[in-house]
Amino acid sequence: MKRILTAGAVSFLSTVAATAEVLPEDIVFGEYGEVEVSLSGVAGDPVSGEALMVARGKGNCLACHQVTALEQHPFHGEVGPSLDGVADRWSEAELRGIVVNAKMTYEGTVMPAFYKVSGFYRPGDAYTGKAAVMPLSPLLTAQEIEDIVAYLLTLSD
Repeated sequence: MKRILTAGAVSFLSTVAATAEVLPEDIVFGEYGEVEVSLSGVAGDPVSGEALMVARGKGNCLACHQVTALEQHPFHGEVGPSLDGVADRWSEAELRGIVVNAKMTYEGTVMPAFYKVSGFYRPGDAYTGKAAVMPLSPLLTAQEIEDIVAYLLTLSD
């Protein structure tokens, strides 16, 4: 028996497939660590991304990076590079890859992998200082990664 899908059914199935969340173990990295595909299938929200950048219990990006646009928030770090103009230096896919797991782009970096759940040595429970309880959850959700990337893309010179 042959099954024929209408154009509407094909469109619906394509939309469902496009919005499926990519799990941490299913991430496909490019040759230089870039991640071309959206992790959530939903466009990132730069306003939410900004909030995550400064949230001490989430992204905590300011612990290591300086961002002039976020100067109203105290305690910018100096471990990582300044993120001013980051949208001019890296593409969306490159930024997504760096936030997901910077070690895929910069082997020796101390930046944590924000969307990884395995392959750790003595993992802790996010920023709590306690030992991890298995199974591990990523530090950020797929949508939170997309939101941070959307915010980073607003940081151009």
